[in-house]
Amino acid sequence: MNKIDKPDEYWKERLSDDAYRICRERHTEAPFSGKLLFNSETGIYCCTCCGEPLFRSENKFESGCGWPSFDAPIKENAIRYLEDKSCGMIRTEIRCNCCDSHLGHVFDDGPQTTGERYCVNSVSLIFNKTGEKAPD
Repeated sequence: MNKIDKPDEYWKERLSDDAYRICRERHTEAPFSGKLLFNSETGIYCCTCCGEPLFRSENKFESGCGWPSFDAPIKENAIRYLEDKSCGMIRTEIRCNCCDSHLGHVFDDGPQTTGERYCVNSVSLIFNKTGEKAPD
């Protein structure tokens, strides 16, 4: 995986205001507002910023939390994990390991398959039906 390190100006020019706010400034979209929450098609969920594959549709499940949820990433090194002490709690933030885009958080209340729930902002993802890397 090639790491992408671009200045803020690069991302501001290429992302919508909403995507920039969530992916680069670590905000969160409103629950139940994301376009991919109820997507049930087969394919790959890729990073909005760099197109790197992050999750498979087979790993998506309905958690009821208001954001797309997955029980595992597409590969172990696809995700970067950081301690997040914001909002008066300690959580584990997840970011794209390729471009450092904020995705959401991972929790230990997922299904029995892995016990993990990767709770991801829809705007942080591009859905690709073909299963190939999303275009840049």
